[in-house]
Amino acid sequence: MDLSDLLDKDAVIAGLKAKSKKQVIQDLSARAAELTGLSEREIFDTLLQRERLGSTGVGHGIAIPHGKLTRLDKLVGLFARLDKPVEFDALDDEPVDIVFLLLAPEGAGADHLKALARIARQLRDGAVTQGIRGSTDPGEIYGFLTQPLTSSNAA
Repeated sequence: MDLSDLLDKDAVIAGLKAKSKKQVIQDLSARAAELTGLSEREIFDTLLQRERLGSTGVGHGIAIPHGKLTRLDKLVGLFARLDKPVEFDALDDEPVDIVFLLLAPEGAGADHLKALARIARQLRDGAVTQGIRGSTDPGEIYGFLTQPLTSSNAA
C-alpha cells in the first residue's frame, strides 16, 4: 500500500495553527468533512472516542489519529504539519507537530491496520520527517509522504 492511495495532494496542510490537541482534532475533522462529505461532528466524535482509549501520539513529535466511520466507503488520509507543536499526551510525553489523520470504513479491518502500519513506517524515516519539518510547501510535503521507502526502512 502506497500513501498516495490514501492521501490526495489537496489533503496536505503545511502550517496548521492550533493551540491544543482538541483544536488539532477539531480542525482536521472540519477538513476531513470537506473531503468526505461526512458530518464534521461525526468525524470529531469518532476521533475523540478513539483518543479516550489511548493517545494516538506515537512519539518523536508524531500523532496518527484514526477512526472508523460507517458511511465511509474508502480509506481517507489527511496530513498536517503544525505551525507550533502541541501537547498530545504522546507515548514519549513530547509535543506533536506532525499529524496524519486516517479515516476508515467500518468494515476495513486489515486494510485499516495495514494503512496505519504504512503511515508509521513512512513517518519513522528520519529523512522524511526532517524534510516535512523543513518545508512550508504542501506539494513538497506530499512528495516526502509518498516517496518510496529506502530498503532499510521498508520493513
